[in-house]
Amino acid sequence: MLRLLSIRNFAVVEALEVEFEPGFTVLTGETGAGKSILLDALSLLLGGRFETRQLRPGSERAEIAAEFDLGKGSALRAWLAEQDIGDEGPLLLRRTLDAQGRSRAWINGRPATLAQLEAAGAGLVDLHGQHAHESLGRPETQRQLVDAFGGFAALAREVSSAWRAWRDAVERRERGARDSAIWAAERDALAARAAELSALGVAATEWQELNTAQSRLANAADLLEAADAGASELIESDGALSARLAALIQRLRRATTHDKSLEEIVALAEEALVRLDEAGRALRGYRERLDLDPAELARIEERIAAIHAVARKHRVTPDGLPALALETGAKLAALVANADTEMLARAERDARAAYQHVAGELTAKRKFAAAEFAHRVSATMKGLAMGSGRFDVTLAPVAEPASFGMESLEFKVATHPRQPLGPIARVASGGELSRLALAIQVVLADVGQVPTLIFDEVDVGIGGAVAATVGRLLKELGARRQVLCVTHLPQVAACADGHFQVIKRGNAESVATELARLDGQPRVEELARMLGGHQITAKTRAHAKELLAQNQGRTSRPR
Repeated sequence: MLRLLSIRNFAVVEALEVEFEPGFTVLTGETGAGKSILLDALSLLLGGRFETRQLRPGSERAEIAAEFDLGKGSALRAWLAEQDIGDEGPLLLRRTLDAQGRSRAWINGRPATLAQLEAAGAGLVDLHGQHAHESLGRPETQRQLVDAFGGFAALAREVSSAWRAWRDAVERRERGARDSAIWAAERDALAARAAELSALGVAATEWQELNTAQSRLANAADLLEAADAGASELIESDGALSARLAALIQRLRRATTHDKSLEEIVALAEEALVRLDEAGRALRGYRERLDLDPAELARIEERIAAIHAVARKHRVTPDGLPALALETGAKLAALVANADTEMLARAERDARAAYQHVAGELTAKRKFAAAEFAHRVSATMKGLAMGSGRFDVTLAPVAEPASFGMESLEFKVATHPRQPLGPIARVASGGELSRLALAIQVVLADVGQVPTLIFDEVDVGIGGAVAATVGRLLKELGARRQVLCVTHLPQVAACADGHFQVIKRGNAESVATELARLDGQPRVEELARMLGGHQITAKTRAHAKELLAQNQGRTSRPR
């Protein structure tokens, strides 16, 4: 759940830090005070798109940070560990945005991408905007809502992947039939090149080994002469360096009887003598191993010439021939597979069967989820002054299998008992759509796993008893999840466990938004303002106090 939100230089907020508690919390304030700015900032922190106009005028950089408590069994902890950004304590998110449009982000103090912020946000906060009902008539929105309710969004993505794999198989089969003549000529050319490279049989390190051997054999006489001269000078001749150095060491050793400081020098000379002997013996062994084989030299030079010829023909370097052989084999295998019409047709059938299997599973799950979803939404509508209305989700097979599955979904509603079910966009009025959207959001929130739910003025267009019911529903949700709601309705605000007032202060030159936690009489005053506007009387205060008293005893605070 959200524990702390800190905002610096964002929109009209200069500096703001607020701590949130469990349960149901409301944010209220006069129109234009900036109630939704806090939610906009939180949306940006969770990976939303930043626009430079959101920067506070005159500021070079905005900063948004938040602290979230994660439960011990939270799936998000496992994801954070996989990303190597996890900690045992609370989750800390931070994002900075500057006047040049640049953005930087951190998770638990480690640099993070916006994709990581967005992924983390999906497991932290579920945000329901004030215009949620506007997209309710779109088929893709309706489909996503049912999939989210049923908890099989991952299966829907699997269906989409299977559909793409099937369509790719169809395209490969059609391309194979269309381009078979072109592919046949290319296949023959690749086969000839593969045969030539296979016959040549160049190993991965052969070119380097051949050049090393050729250089050694071509210069064997010079190498032999150098090795012979070196061995002779070091250890074999009468005046060899080793003999002369040995004599010098003997003379110095005798001198040490008169001056012990010479012993260190003698030790160094003896070490040098050992090295001279080792070098001489090594040269003698090298001389004996050196091969003067003209036939072997001729064979190697012939092999080098053959490799050079093939490399020039295929426009690669000689040491690139092994890689060319692998590439040619892979291309030839792919081309043979693409030209095999029977195999391509079989692959298409297999891909279609795989799609139909997962899509059929999705269909079965959607049928069950749609019925349960419709039942719960209809039940929730009754408390929103739509008690005589009905909500349903109809499934119909599509003409052609699609990436979203083998059926279309449509939300239908009847707002009166005798009215037949019809598409929601044509049957429901604007106010009814808002209430229907709220009912859907409440149902979805009740089955979701995201710990924090945020409602941004989703209660627009309702009032009276309906508003009281909305407050009760949100309070009941707050007993199980953390709920934040931006509202203008006193009936909703009175139900909250916590209450913040958003206040705009300033003059023509500078404007700033502040946040005040309300308890006791200040909360009564804010409810009175919401009830009576600017003219607050003793009667509106009494009404506000009564409203607060009535709603605070209904549902206990979550433990």
